[in-house]
Amino acid sequence: MDINKKVLNEISKGSKMGMDAIKFVSDKVSDSRFQNVLNVEYGKYKNIFERVDQIYPNYDKTDDPEETSAMNKMMTWYGVQMKTMTDKSNSKISELLLQGTNMGIIEGRRLLNNNPSVDNKVKQILNDFVTMQEDSVETLKKYL
Repeated sequence: MDINKKVLNEISKGSKMGMDAIKFVSDKVSDSRFQNVLNVEYGKYKNIFERVDQIYPNYDKTDDPEETSAMNKMMTWYGVQMKTMTDKSNSKISELLLQGTNMGIIEGRRLLNNNPSVDNKVKQILNDFVTMQEDSVETLKKYL
């Protein structure tokens, strides 16, 4: 598989996972300020997801970018339900989101470091995705 397509698929899956995770916790948040933060974060993930969608046809004209599998989505939802059953505090929800975000940062940095030949447009989206997640960590830490 073309390295650009592989990287775009990983960004697509990561951004969709971020959107799903925020969707899964949003109904548990009663603090309107924190809800607004989550809405902004959701929008950032959506923006990255849409950017991947726009350039993906340059690398694969017959397929769409990969998304997270239904099983992965279900496991994420189930994990959120279980971990917030007794604690729906901003701190707990922020902790859950931070764990996922940190995994995304690690994977994104790994992709950046190990794929120097990736096209500049793809590299820019990947870099923006990682930077966005690093900024999200700083934002979410305030709610721990």
